[in-house]
Amino acid sequence: MSLYLFFDVGNTRLKWAAVESTQNPSAQQKKLWAYSGSISSKSLQSAEHRAELADYISKTLPKPAVIGFSCVAGEEALANLKSLFPQWSDLEWQQLKGDSTYTGMRSLYQDSSKLGADRWAALIGARALSNKNTLIVNAGTATTIDVLGSNGVHYGGWILPGLALMQVSLANNTAQLDLATRSEHHGFGTCTNDAIIGGCDAAQIGAILHAMQQAKEINIPIEKIWIDGGNAKLLAKEITQTNLPAQQMVEVTEGLVLRGIWAWLLQNP
Repeated sequence: MSLYLFFDVGNTRLKWAAVESTQNPSAQQKKLWAYSGSISSKSLQSAEHRAELADYISKTLPKPAVIGFSCVAGEEALANLKSLFPQWSDLEWQQLKGDSTYTGMRSLYQDSSKLGADRWAALIGARALSNKNTLIVNAGTATTIDVLGSNGVHYGGWILPGLALMQVSLANNTAQLDLATRSEHHGFGTCTNDAIIGGCDAAQIGAILHAMQQAKEINIPIEKIWIDGGNAKLLAKEITQTNLPAQQMVEVTEGLVLRGIWAWLLQNP
């Protein structure tokens, strides 16, 4: 039995997970990500932090059979990632990119090499979990919303600022709006803080609902909405507290990008 190690290098967080070769990326049991972790992506810029990360992982896990990864944080982050385990220099690093081939799926992106590797990995991860018409929402630094048909076709998607970016933008570009802090809010805000928080939440939820409508108009009625990312639970909670049509379709999942890298790696051993 061998081990697979995966890395998802995002703009904000670096995530990793390891699974045994006997496991399957379509499984959803809680113990699936027993070996996993997350740190700031900026940690890769520090030789000391890289050494600490490599030491921690190599002492926690046996030597993996292969390392699969995706990276949207730039070439420097990519080089720093691949320098982590000099003691495992014989290991193969396999990089999933936006134009990597995955049997049973294709993207309608005009230039698939420009499709974010994290978005493509998340789409593959969603496909491993379900063959339904699906919205894949990654609610992180940016919020991405992608449409995946039951036929395996990626029909494109949207990229919008994440919740924190929306809030910071208002604070940085207005004279009288401070950076809002999250609090319980319902309906329309009756103070400026709640008006900002509620407005940013509404923009995210509105984009998801609009995506559902757009998908319906191209005969891809959405049956499932997977939400991943740092703001996933927050957005899912806001949606499920409403009577909106998305309420019954939403499910939070963790490590969708890592799951996609895993599924892709199994096709490309």
